[in-house]
Amino acid sequence: MRPQNVLPFERTIFELEEQLSKLESEPSTPGTLETIRNMRADIAKLKREVFDNLDAWQTVQVARHQERPQTRDYIDLCCDEFLELHGDRAYGDDPAIVTGLAKIDDFRVMFIGQQKGRTLKERTQCYYGCAHPEGYRKALLKMEMAAKYKLPIVCLIDTPGAYPGIGAEERGQAYTIAYNLREMSRLGVPIICTVIGEGGSGGALGIGIGDHVAMLQFSYYSVISPEGCASILWKSGKFADKAARALRFTGKDLLQFGVVDEVLPEPLGAAHRDHRLMAATMKAMFVRQLRTLSALSPSEILNRRYEKFRRLGVFEEQTATTASV
Repeated sequence: MRPQNVLPFERTIFELEEQLSKLESEPSTPGTLETIRNMRADIAKLKREVFDNLDAWQTVQVARHQERPQTRDYIDLCCDEFLELHGDRAYGDDPAIVTGLAKIDDFRVMFIGQQKGRTLKERTQCYYGCAHPEGYRKALLKMEMAAKYKLPIVCLIDTPGAYPGIGAEERGQAYTIAYNLREMSRLGVPIICTVIGEGGSGGALGIGIGDHVAMLQFSYYSVISPEGCASILWKSGKFADKAARALRFTGKDLLQFGVVDEVLPEPLGAAHRDHRLMAATMKAMFVRQLRTLSALSPSEILNRRYEKFRRLGVFEEQTATTASV
């Protein structure tokens, strides 16, 4: 890991790993081998202590880590085959949303995911994962193709939100996302959605209506970004950490609220430390859910999905009392 990509709470771990690397490069002696074993145990213990006690804002920082695996990484690691499909047949091809036919184990699926990009050039092309209306149209077009050929759909969510520019609004950003929500709810094939990093606002919901909604341990899923919430409530983005705590958007909270169905554990030190292990965990979840959901009829899938989203949220009813004169 490059030093500039080390998060503040990871710094001590990184320094110990550097010391360990130097020791491992030296000629080995009985004393050195013992020291190396002890240091490895200490580092593992420290990682566990740090990452088991992250607060909401620190979780956001991990979710945004530059080396965190993205959609194209998971395609390479989870899919045995992948054929990318482009375009929305109306305006253009949005690189912020990747779509294609894939094979995961014995299942053929339609794979859809949001891509942020690695290099500055890629991030600029993908607008850091903020999709335009044509991206959401492309996603829905491929979902409808999947429904036509009775293919399950797998969606990976990783965006701070839909692109908020003038051009996107002129081309119907809000309408396109709302249309996706309605149409996804009507598709009679299994849909599995997973938040792999950031799950921000309507940009995440645009491909987030699923029969099984999961999220990674150090991801977040929220109606608004912490900075956006802070700018509204406290008129300054510097209160983002306070907003993150108030929003309760981490996996632990959302599992309790019933917003997500499963929180996938990340490798020791988070997903950016071990892409392959994280991909293996996610692939096992895909296969498990595909087996379960593929056994259901289209009507069973639709009824189950309807009931799932009707159960979201909590409210109280109270009889109004007549004020005494």
